[in-house]
Amino acid sequence: MIVLKAPQSDLLAALQAVAGIVERRHTLPVLANVLLRKQGEAIELTTSDLELQVRTSANLGGDAGTFSTTVGARKLIDILKSLPADQMVSLTAQGSKLTLQSGKSRFTLQTLPAEDFPLVSEAVDFGPDIVIPQKTLKQLINQVHIAMAVHDIRYYLNGILFVADGRQLTLVATDGSRLALARSELEHEVPRQEVILPRKTVLELMRLLTADEGDLTLRFAANQAKFSFSGLEFVTKLVEGKYPDYNRVIPKHNTNEIRLGRQPLLASLQRAAILTSDKFKGVRMAVEPGSLRIVASNAEQEEAKEELDIDYGGPAIEIGFNVSYLTDALANMAGDMVDLALGDGASAALFTLPEDAGFKYVVMPMRI
Repeated sequence: MIVLKAPQSDLLAALQAVAGIVERRHTLPVLANVLLRKQGEAIELTTSDLELQVRTSANLGGDAGTFSTTVGARKLIDILKSLPADQMVSLTAQGSKLTLQSGKSRFTLQTLPAEDFPLVSEAVDFGPDIVIPQKTLKQLINQVHIAMAVHDIRYYLNGILFVADGRQLTLVATDGSRLALARSELEHEVPRQEVILPRKTVLELMRLLTADEGDLTLRFAANQAKFSFSGLEFVTKLVEGKYPDYNRVIPKHNTNEIRLGRQPLLASLQRAAILTSDKFKGVRMAVEPGSLRIVASNAEQEEAKEELDIDYGGPAIEIGFNVSYLTDALANMAGDMVDLALGDGASAALFTLPEDAGFKYVVMPMRI
């Protein structure tokens, strides 16, 4: 049976859409494969890692009929990438093998039975649809993902909190030293739902979401979330646990406010960071009427000093930060200007954007 016959670019695009979650090494060999399921003219491609499942459907030619098998996803992608983009590619099934043919190139690949592929068991109690433009969700995730924890023992921090309430969608990420919050309005009211998406799911969404005008439909269940967009169906397990009360972390009484050019501040911090060490990324910021000084030094007694002119008439404040926490955030923000609100040298700093009232970034100070 000819499973499919299509241009190399069409098959590669369909495979790449689902293959991001596939690991090269698995305790279960079939999880390194993509499930191909032919029904009539359409072919369905599915990948899974037991907690995350991505599926897409495409018309890629071939014989009409019913057929299913699994084949190595990465191997198939590597072969397709090595072929010319404008060439036709065919996949033919014979026994327990698939033959990929393109021009005078021919590859015979081993398969594993489709019935051995462990599909994620989907929840039956999904809540109401939440519809949001893809580009909006992509922007929200981009704004907060930098503050996610990595391999934290507090497992609920290794991901992003999604809160849908009324006509608001709020995303929050924190690693205990910094916190990022981004908020957007929904078209329709939804009952309050609060879930934590795992880190791998967040990174895969960042890869798949586009900045086009298409909408995304999101549904939450007690232990699962389902995303539908761009012909993809994306099902993921959720992180169980109670997320910290993020509202308590956001400073309410930082009255010393400064408006700065985002790019000049970022450039100054990046230059100063050159003289920090890998083990110690601390920089000192000294705010005085009319000026902001940034100072970094290292164990070799080298020192970097940067100064920015600012419109500020408040008290002098000296505060230390992990410079990476500042540069990561500033590089991810949009807009020309950024507002910095300080309390004193021992209090968390709050970054906001004049053009985006829904964004907040909190950084804890460090001793230098």
